[in-house]
Amino acid sequence: MEANKMSKNPITKILGIKYPLIQAPLNWLTDAKFVAAVSNAGGLGTFGPNAGKTSPEQDSMKTLTEEIKRAQQLTDKPFAVNLMVSSSDDFIYPNQVFETALAAGVRTFVLSGFLNTELIKKVKKSGSKLIVREMNSTVSGAKEAEKLGADVIVATGYDEGGVIPTTGFGTFTTVPRIVDAVSIPVIAAGGVTDVRGVRAAFALGAQGVYVGTRLIVTNENRTAQITKEKIVDSGVNDILLVAPNQRSIKNAAADKWAAEFDDGDHETFAATRKAGGVRPAMLDGKINDGVISFDVGIDNIHEIKSVWEVVDEMMADFK
Repeated sequence: MEANKMSKNPITKILGIKYPLIQAPLNWLTDAKFVAAVSNAGGLGTFGPNAGKTSPEQDSMKTLTEEIKRAQQLTDKPFAVNLMVSSSDDFIYPNQVFETALAAGVRTFVLSGFLNTELIKKVKKSGSKLIVREMNSTVSGAKEAEKLGADVIVATGYDEGGVIPTTGFGTFTTVPRIVDAVSIPVIAAGGVTDVRGVRAAFALGAQGVYVGTRLIVTNENRTAQITKEKIVDSGVNDILLVAPNQRSIKNAAADKWAAEFDDGDHETFAATRKAGGVRPAMLDGKINDGVISFDVGIDNIHEIKSVWEVVDEMMADFK
């Protein structure tokens, strides 16, 4: 990619960052150290749900405020806070997160899940930048988000990690559909783990990338070392679909849920949440006790590196 084209990238201009790389929220796996590292490397670090917490009993808003303050001491670059919206009328909790983060000085937000008109309007009224990512990316949703004032849209393919779309449409299908539907910049999400994925995303019309799995396997991420090593040692042949919207690396818990799902049990996602989701296996290092979430680009991850090294390699065309 030509340098002059890179200097005109709309994502970097809108968000005030060096590179058009946005770190996925990653739920329990984010804290101030990690988020600041991503921002210092030139991307946009993002606090996810349960950021900085070690147990469900901790006060989420108090912990979030503390983590934001710590991040502000570690970086002078922009970073974001995720607003998880679990249904179209879900407002109370994500609004509480928004108010808490806004009061702490955050001015960039990622709204994930379902569109909530009231919340989107409130974020935009505050003068903040807003990135919108539907759980299941749709043309109609992207158009509505643009109409409501979103600055950037994330187009998410089935290739992603975390809670995955249920449509089954891959990144190569989803990104160009959304790009062609809106006039604001689009970020590609799903399976982007190296510079080849970045180049493919731009070839599809995206103006940036949304990266989760590759940044989990970094020195600064709070995922347990044993789990990082498990991801490095695993590949797509180790994938299990444990629910309609969740995949995991094989382990004792995932084997059980996958077998139940194959037998027609469609409540297995609720079972993964009841067991703690990604927290036991990924944060606590209890390798057999929960979901080990990743995207389908896992075969491209060969070693644990620093955040700076990962961002530097993925953004090779932007220097």
